[in-house]
Amino acid sequence: MTFQVWGWRREDASQVLAWVPDAEGGRRGMLTRRSLATKDPTAVERANLLNMAKLSIKGLIESALSFGRTLDSDYPPLQQFFVVMEHCLKHGLKVRKSFLSYNKTIWGPLELVEKLYPEAEEIGASVRDLPGLKTPLGRARAWLRLALMQKKMADYLRCLIIQRDLLSEFYEYHALMMEEEGAVIVGLLVGLNVIDANLCVKGEDLDSQVGVIDFSMYLKNEEDIGNKERNVQIAAILDQKNYVEELNRQLNSTVSSLHSRVDSLEKSNTKLIEELAIAKNNIIKLQEENHQLRNENKLILMKTQQHIEVTKVDVETELQTYKHSRQGLDEMYNEARRQLRDESQLRQDVENELAVQVSMKHEIELAMKLLEKDIHEKQDTLIGLRQQLEEVKAINIEMYQKLQGSEDGLKEKNEIIARLEEKTNKITAAMRQLEQRLQQAEKAQMEAEDEDEKYLQECLSKSDSLQKQISQKEKQLVQLETDLKIEKEWRQTLQEDLQKEKDALSHLRNETQQIISLKKEFLNLQDENQQLKKIYHEQEQALQELGNKLSESKLKIEDIKEANKALQGLVWLKDKEATHCKLCEKEFSLSKRKHHCRNCGEIFCNACSDNELPLPSSPKPVRVCDSCHALLIQRCSSNLP
Repeated sequence: MTFQVWGWRREDASQVLAWVPDAEGGRRGMLTRRSLATKDPTAVERANLLNMAKLSIKGLIESALSFGRTLDSDYPPLQQFFVVMEHCLKHGLKVRKSFLSYNKTIWGPLELVEKLYPEAEEIGASVRDLPGLKTPLGRARAWLRLALMQKKMADYLRCLIIQRDLLSEFYEYHALMMEEEGAVIVGLLVGLNVIDANLCVKGEDLDSQVGVIDFSMYLKNEEDIGNKERNVQIAAILDQKNYVEELNRQLNSTVSSLHSRVDSLEKSNTKLIEELAIAKNNIIKLQEENHQLRNENKLILMKTQQHIEVTKVDVETELQTYKHSRQGLDEMYNEARRQLRDESQLRQDVENELAVQVSMKHEIELAMKLLEKDIHEKQDTLIGLRQQLEEVKAINIEMYQKLQGSEDGLKEKNEIIARLEEKTNKITAAMRQLEQRLQQAEKAQMEAEDEDEKYLQECLSKSDSLQKQISQKEKQLVQLETDLKIEKEWRQTLQEDLQKEKDALSHLRNETQQIISLKKEFLNLQDENQQLKKIYHEQEQALQELGNKLSESKLKIEDIKEANKALQGLVWLKDKEATHCKLCEKEFSLSKRKHHCRNCGEIFCNACSDNELPLPSSPKPVRVCDSCHALLIQRCSSNLP
């Protein structure tokens, strides 16, 4: 048997198990059965998996770059890459005991990535939501495909390798992910970010796939090499044809889009002109309304000033009337005081007369024995007088209680009533003295019986006169009570008038506040008028800018037409026709490879074509030479406002 590994042939392959490449990709040596007997079998497994990962990643990148399109799920190198990654992740995986059986899947460590890398939560959620997946292995395979499409597989696995404490729960200490080989594989995965993959995960049966590595893809024959060169030439021709067709389509679409933009700009220009005319009319209407509001504001101010002046005059007149009424009340109060003084003088005269009568009675006490009955009647009359005096006291007390609620001017009346009470007390004391004297006069009553009859008649006449005077005084008290009631009613009316005046003042204050609010609204209308003027000027400037942009867009359309004419002459150069780089003119070799510019179709070295930009033929970034890169960037910068 003969095996070809990286161009090397070996006989007697039964003794060869694997090749161990060096850092440059060359042959460092081979592992035979004798060398494996001395080495650790887990280390040999890690080395074999590392070599297979290098071969699969290298072959996938080279085939994807030669293929030049997005990779599908049916692409064989891509399928083999996922199988190799599955074997790498399974190496050294611990067996977990479940309730029913033993479980050994790679879905457990991949779930840790969500906790370590927050952006991986979307992949985990989408994998769990897939309806056709039933096993953890199927979920892990779907996760690897989604990570490759996101171009973040290297980042996710790097975060997983760093946390070895967490990985130790899932892997043995000698596993590939726990050793340096795992870090090397993660570094190789960074190169897969160049590849664009479009994988349909929903339709695949990922649960029942068999992960077997196909080594025939990595073993080369001479016939395969010739067929591959022919296929490369055919693919280059087809790519050139498709490239030119896509360029024409893109240019036609850009021309049509520019025409539609010009039409839309013209329509928007007409709409803006109409809106400007409407805005001008609105400004004129607002100015007229502003003038009307100013005139109305002036009229309202005049009316309010007049109303305030009228209210001031009314308040002053009411104050004067209140002062006059207060003066009248003071005069009434002075008259009442005078009447009380007159009554007090009359009472004093009566008391003097009573004293004279008492003196006369002392002289006639001896003659009063015969007239005891008449004396008893007089005593009854005296009791009646006492009752009347007590009623007078009660009336005075009621007057005193009524006068307590009046103003400070009625305090003097209370003092006078107190004096009257004191005088009544004195009269009662004098009456007691009279009774004592009457007892003394009983002894001398027998002597003055004759004279007593005469004086009795005089006393009766005088008592009648006293009763008449008491009745007159009661009438005067009734008049005083009525006067007090009138004064209270007058004061209540004055208080009501004051409340009405206060209400009128509050109403005037509300009107003044309304006037202030009208002033504020007037100022706000002025501000809105100024803002509308600013908007009018800004719209005029926007119209001018739109006119400038229209002229610029017409010039750009002409430039695009010229570029279309120039691009129609571009040709996809064949690999055999180019031996030197077009820019640096260095000769191509095994180390200096050939690269096509996806814009002009010429062939350059890696240094002169190490640029990527999205083109009309492909929305994703592709390889572009330095001259095309500068030209495309200049166009993009000129298109920007």
